Amino acid sequence: MVKIFSVDGKESGDINLPEVFNTKFNYVTFKKAYLAEESEKFQLKYTDPMAGKRKVAELTKRRRSFKTSYGRGLDRTPRKTLSRVGTNFSYMGAVAPNTVGGRQAHPPKAERKLVKEINKKERKLAIKMGIAASADIKQVSEFHAINGIKGLPIVVDDSAIAVKKTKDAIKLFSSLGLDPELKRIMHKSIRSGKGKLRGRKYKKKLAMVLVVKDGENPPAAFSNINIKVTNPSSLSMSDVSQAGRPGRLMIWTKGAIENLR
Repeated sequence: MVKIFSVDGKESGDINLPEVFNTKFNYVTFKKAYLAEESEKFQLKYTDPMAGKRKVAELTKRRRSFKTSYGRGLDRTPRKTLSRVGTNFSYMGAVAPNTVGGRQAHPPKAERKLVKEINKKERKLAIKMGIAASADIKQVSEFHAINGIKGLPIVVDDSAIAVKKTKDAIKLFSSLGLDPELKRIMHKSIRSGKGKLRGRKYKKKLAMVLVVKDGENPPAAFSNINIKVTNPSSLSMSDVSQAGRPGRLMIWTKGAIENLR
């Protein structure tokens, strides 16, 4: 049983935690599910199957045949004709990987399979593991500044997501003792390198997750302070982990806890 906090940070009741918070952790399954989810974001890269092959570069080695390399002291590298004087030709290597403009020796293939598959039950179990790990102070404190927190998970009243202004959202989390965490996630630094020119000028820390009940549409006040808002039915491995490691700080509303299965 954990306490429920109101908008002003005061206790407003208690709630029993569902069985999902008692899920035993298995690192192999957890990491497998995270890599499977991340692999879906990979962009397939491959070459045109005809790249470097659009040239007539066939030469015969037969004696006394037209357009032949016989007796010229040439190896068997495919060659294309550059010029001709009578039956004498000048050649240039083509098509083979060791020639200018030739094909790649081992190009990336279009049929390559990048997505790593995982069973549905394994994926659901891994998400449950991440939820259970979010209630472990020792694991969460490795990634988040929660020195003023006495217990996890943090559960707030459903009326807490009714705030419409960013300053009210900051006040809400401040009343929960999350001032150090707010300072950490709201800090942003300028990225080094050319990423500044490509739409990612600033770097931010991975923030906590606010889980609301299904069907709720909270205002943008939370996203303005770098907090991700989701619901129990949409939880993914990126929501319950820190780059594949357990210990994500998750704030729950009362309705979200009741929606957990």
